[in-house]
Amino acid sequence: MKRLALSVLVVTALATTAVYVALKPASDTSPASPSTDEPTALVARGEYLARAGNCLACHTAPGGTPGAGGRAMDTPFGTLYTSNLTSDAKTGLGQWSADDFWNALHDGRGRDGRLLYPAFPYTNYTRVTRADADALFAWLQTLPAVDQPNRTHALRFPYDTQAALLAWRTLYFKPGVFQPDAGKPAEWNRGAYLVQGLGHCSACHAPRNALGASTDPDALAGGLMPGQNWYAPSLASPHEASVADWPQAEVVALLRDGVTPHATAAGPMAEVVFGSTQHLSAADLDAMAVYLKALPQTRPVKSDFAGVQDELRRERGAQLYADQCADCHGERGEGRPGVWPALAGNRAVSMDPPANAIRTVLGGGYAPATRGNPRPYGMPPFAASLSDDDIAMVVSHIRGSWGNSASPVSSVDVQRLRGNLR
Repeated sequence: MKRLALSVLVVTALATTAVYVALKPASDTSPASPSTDEPTALVARGEYLARAGNCLACHTAPGGTPGAGGRAMDTPFGTLYTSNLTSDAKTGLGQWSADDFWNALHDGRGRDGRLLYPAFPYTNYTRVTRADADALFAWLQTLPAVDQPNRTHALRFPYDTQAALLAWRTLYFKPGVFQPDAGKPAEWNRGAYLVQGLGHCSACHAPRNALGASTDPDALAGGLMPGQNWYAPSLASPHEASVADWPQAEVVALLRDGVTPHATAAGPMAEVVFGSTQHLSAADLDAMAVYLKALPQTRPVKSDFAGVQDELRRERGAQLYADQCADCHGERGEGRPGVWPALAGNRAVSMDPPANAIRTVLGGGYAPATRGNPRPYGMPPFAASLSDDDIAMVVSHIRGSWGNSASPVSSVDVQRLRGNLR
């Protein structure tokens, strides 16, 4: 489609729709933990870590005050609302101690001892060191107080009970700070700490069971994001979003700029690059790239998306592509380097499931604005101008042309991924 920007690599996010929060430049972007307890340095370090964890993206409601919470997080079990992180004594963290905050990150418990829902990814944050948790807390205490009471979650029974949470934690959660692997170099360990912990990459890039738990999160084997209908591709599959054979500089560029000659970040990943990874230090980006490139490679798993294309539908798909897409992406799907991505040989187009290709055609594709790519090209949405059947035919055409050999999709596939995009 015109100006199609499909994500080949998706690295960190629990985000849904974009919440763009501007933080002042961090005064300390070194990858090491703070070497001093001097308050200014500790706060600056905490601000950097908050950016690495993309904390304000979730804890800011659309149009709301940064950090004041209230953002709705739709899940298969109901809707949760993020909490107020500002220094307000009544509704925020103003009466919390550093120990209280540590217990929330490390053990998933609130100040009153209540169990927290794992939509707050303490299953990842438990790996954060105490020093980094204290720095984060020090920065959060500087957020201007906002009197905004936390909203009550709207979950179905029995998911709204502490007993259900206790059972879930017994099955799927074990607290534990990140332990470096003595057999790996320091750079790999730093990357693992960021990806597994603060970056909480597995919150999106790990498949989940019926109870919302992942039994092997560090494999980063990919998964469909509930409520969003985006697919966070496997970072360990060469058929999806593995970067094992990429030059390290390109992995860094995608995390920092949101675009490389071979890939563009779109959808939820664009939000992550915009609000988080573009602000990380060169050393931390290198470390993440080292870790991601070293992930053990896996084989693809076949999804249940599959349509049927007869000759008439193939002809209709080709005509739709010529009318709607070829001006930007080329008659042969060749794209235009640095402007519009090629569709021929594009893993984001041919990966299975085809959720991202369908969602991009429906809702448009927009790369993040970054220092390295300040004026990105975007693709308009077609949800209102093309029917589900039209979108199925043109996506099927793209997935089966110019050397691409992925299975076609059906109008039912499009319908179930469309959601509220009309």
